[in-house]
Amino acid sequence: MRIAIVERVRCQPKKCQQECFKYCPLVRTGVEAIVFDDDGKPIISEELCEGCGICVKRCPFHAISIIGLPEELKGHETHRFGPNGFVLYGLPIPAHGKITGIIGANGTGKSTAVKILAGMLIPNLGDSDAPDTVECEGAQGSADKWREVLKRFAGTELQGYFERLISHRVKAALKPQHIDAIPEFYEGEVKVLLEHFDERGIMENIVKTLEIGEMLHKPISELSGGELQRIAIAACIMRDSDIYFIDEITPYLDIYQRMRAAKAIREFLAHKTVVVVEHDLAILDMLADFVHIIYGEPARYGIVSLRKATNRGINEYLQGYLRAENVRIREKPIEFVAHPPRKAESEEEDDVIAEFGDFCKKWDGFCLVAHLSGTVGDSGVGGDRGDRGDRGIRGDGRGCVIRRNEIVGIVGRNATGKSTFLRIIAGEIKPTVGDVSMKAKISFKPQYIKRFDMRVGDLLRSLDAGDFERVEVLEPLEVKNLEDKNVKELSGGELQMLAIAACLCQSADIYALDEPSAHLDIEQKVRLVKVMRRFAEKKGVSMLIVDHDIYLIDILSDRLIVFGGVPSVRGEILGMFYMRDGMNLFLKELGITFRRDEKTMRPRVNKIGSSKDREQKERGEYYYL
Repeated sequence: MRIAIVERVRCQPKKCQQECFKYCPLVRTGVEAIVFDDDGKPIISEELCEGCGICVKRCPFHAISIIGLPEELKGHETHRFGPNGFVLYGLPIPAHGKITGIIGANGTGKSTAVKILAGMLIPNLGDSDAPDTVECEGAQGSADKWREVLKRFAGTELQGYFERLISHRVKAALKPQHIDAIPEFYEGEVKVLLEHFDERGIMENIVKTLEIGEMLHKPISELSGGELQRIAIAACIMRDSDIYFIDEITPYLDIYQRMRAAKAIREFLAHKTVVVVEHDLAILDMLADFVHIIYGEPARYGIVSLRKATNRGINEYLQGYLRAENVRIREKPIEFVAHPPRKAESEEEDDVIAEFGDFCKKWDGFCLVAHLSGTVGDSGVGGDRGDRGDRGIRGDGRGCVIRRNEIVGIVGRNATGKSTFLRIIAGEIKPTVGDVSMKAKISFKPQYIKRFDMRVGDLLRSLDAGDFERVEVLEPLEVKNLEDKNVKELSGGELQMLAIAACLCQSADIYALDEPSAHLDIEQKVRLVKVMRRFAEKKGVSMLIVDHDIYLIDILSDRLIVFGGVPSVRGEILGMFYMRDGMNLFLKELGITFRRDEKTMRPRVNKIGSSKDREQKERGEYYYL
């Protein structure tokens, strides 16, 4: 079976010579394989197309794709967004009384599937003549359309589900993906909003679990992204519904807040039917009883896998091969390896790129302290390392050292000074006490990326990237595909990839990246890990990475800088640690334990309170036995 995709955002008929039409062999013989709509954009007949691929190669804006799919998918389209638009095959099946996870790349139909299951979108079953979207209020839609849907899913679990949905016997609650739009629809204080949604009388407990008490009297318009995310999760959980759809838990949240959100879902939605879309595999591993994988090509098509047990599903996703479907979704598996011990520091003096000692930074009621050798404390005039011991920290008065060919992960709560630390390292701000001047050259990617009016292609040309950067950075991060777009129009994930590429294309000794995985899906994170690891090794440089994706930190890091303290009040750099000691310290504060999966060696979060979890906590080994 063959499908033709025309990405309408990329297609620019006013700037081309209709190459797709001009060079199509069938058109040249008089067959109407390609016609044009009112906007002058091509509509390719999938029935007539022979799959020669000439239009794909000739399109100057790379807007056309001709894709071969298994013949058994023919006639099984669930939803299609217009002629030559994205097509979704299949749907996840919610498991009654269980938590079902959905994983897959951005743009493969996860949110579309959630909208259909929530009754917000009537699936058009591949009717390309239907409007791009067929929205409806709740389950109220065209009776004829729903009748066709029931006929398509006759004899499956989804038939019964849709029958209950249409007849109002299923009440759904949805936590949307794009929480930044909430202030556009709701005004007033947080407390008033939560009281409106508290249909189960559990507001007090939810507020405590998610630690949102301090923001109850804030206006919705003044909330940060992390605060909005927790409010949206709380509002969804407090609804008295039969099924709960939670579209992405983790954006804007630090690892502590992610764990609390997962705990709240597990605790307050016990024995409820829940569907969770999530890119953080550690959180999904903790939460889900089953998973569906949605694979395909972003913005082109998505296919929903069979329901799988969580561990098996995540392993198959990482290995890139779905056994039951006999489908390979990735050329190579994502591999996890145990970190070998580093050499003694005295044997690596020649590899030192930079080093920094004690310092203190104060402003606006917040204080960031690094008292690594016991000379700077909260007041900037003295400190004590206490019982932290060596644990990989320089104890000879030199503080922390940064070496060539290594990636240093930086972990800790939000608002404890991690971004401030990177800005100090990059020379953007100066410490109040101490000296962190670096002789090494720094390239810095900030946490918040500004949008501006400029074509991506012009920006890439201004970077003056060499052959190495083009091959090892721009191509694998797929930013060259964005050349015709404007920077201000990029999605969050596209903008993130562009900012990372711009950072790595600068000549430097140390590359400091603040939350590089934000807004990225799992596939994009996989590419990012490969790029950063190969870049550090081949260029002989070092990287400092602040991130909240614990899997990414575990895969990438050679050593860790661990932050402690009280958010928005006081931050403390506890030191630079070897992985085992750093992760033990970090995970102990989180209250979770890790083990390695026997098949893939990936880190797995033990179920809290399980025998394995209790055993590791008793032994003080939170990071792998």
